[in-house]
Amino acid sequence: MGRQDLADALDDELMRRLLPPAAVDTVGGWLAGPGARYATGVGGHRVTYVPAHWSGVEPWPDQLSNRSYARTATVSRAQVVTVVREAVDRGEWPQALAASYVWGQGRTGYGPHRLKEILAEPNVAEALARAGAALQAEGAVAAYRVLYGAVRGLGPAFFTKFLYFLDLAMDTPAAPRALILDQRVARVVRGHATRVGLDTGMPSAPDVAAWIWSDGGWTPHRYGVYVRWAEAAAAQLASSGIGWPEASPDLLELALFDGVWDPTA
Repeated sequence: MGRQDLADALDDELMRRLLPPAAVDTVGGWLAGPGARYATGVGGHRVTYVPAHWSGVEPWPDQLSNRSYARTATVSRAQVVTVVREAVDRGEWPQALAASYVWGQGRTGYGPHRLKEILAEPNVAEALARAGAALQAEGAVAAYRVLYGAVRGLGPAFFTKFLYFLDLAMDTPAAPRALILDQRVARVVRGHATRVGLDTGMPSAPDVAAWIWSDGGWTPHRYGVYVRWAEAAAAQLASSGIGWPEASPDLLELALFDGVWDPTA
């Protein structure tokens, strides 16, 4: 069996097994405790940033804090959705990206410099607009495919944040919905895929999982596997009796990002 055949077999097992009972229990405990504030939606999930650090970024969303402010400020997912919706209505795609990028980087020091370089790329607005059209017409994976390698410096860990907020702002009808995929989430899924593969008698599972769930550069196919798995796993949680809300794969994404469940433990 070739490497890609092994990857496909591992993906099939991942979709069949979704989340083990231990994960359901652990995530349920989080939802009853620290995660309870997100039980009605993750819109209140806030990130801290320093407005003054972003002083050289143009265009800057007016709805974010004034960049003369040198102390910390916060921005929530719901606020970013509002910024993105208004920016897209005006056709100001780089501004929509800026809002999602600030939320994604928070207080990371190199974030402003990287964003300035991305916004200076001559094709950025056109690529973002094409992704928006693909998202509305064909869904999350098609939009991912548009942005995959399209803009220098804009990798999947950040353009999936843009797609996530854009999906909510545009209220697209296609499923599965766009979700954030970054290194921290990919590592959790990698650990889970490894355990699934070993449990089903696949000795090469650690190597295969490390290849397909790497730390970055995920292909459009890989993103498609991720969003389908997350949506199915969220449905599993909603039917498990732990009080998980319906249609909330982004709540699962947040839990995985926060390290609520460690499949390697």
